[in-house]
Amino acid sequence: MTSFVNINYSTRHPGVERVQNFVEVILGASKQFSFAKGLSTMLLAAMVAALVVVADQLIDTWADGHLLAAWVMLWLVGFAAIGLLASPTRQLALKSIAAMDAWSRKLARQRADERLWYFAKQDPRVMADLQAAINRARS
Repeated sequence: MTSFVNINYSTRHPGVERVQNFVEVILGASKQFSFAKGLSTMLLAAMVAALVVVADQLIDTWADGHLLAAWVMLWLVGFAAIGLLASPTRQLALKSIAAMDAWSRKLARQRADERLWYFAKQDPRVMADLQAAINRARS
């Protein structure tokens, strides 16, 4: 009589599943992150901080003993700066990120062209292909 042993082992390791789930969560969170939003927040914080420092210097000269008035004016300047500068900093961040992306694409194209030209100088077949492409573009 022949008997077979049929033991069902799990084909998935629970530790590996946890790590895979963690990596998926991290990758999902990184896709939702907006560099423009982070940059605009930092620009806004820098501008508001600069305005608050200037306002503090100005208020300090005329608020002799009126600490509550100076404190209220300082907060008023801070909140007004946040309200007025939020949209311009967002636009500035979007434009600067677009400019940096365009610059990096241009730099990558230049490097690729330089590498191709280097290979074309080494290999006559590549140079012939380049010359044929240039001739087709001229006609």
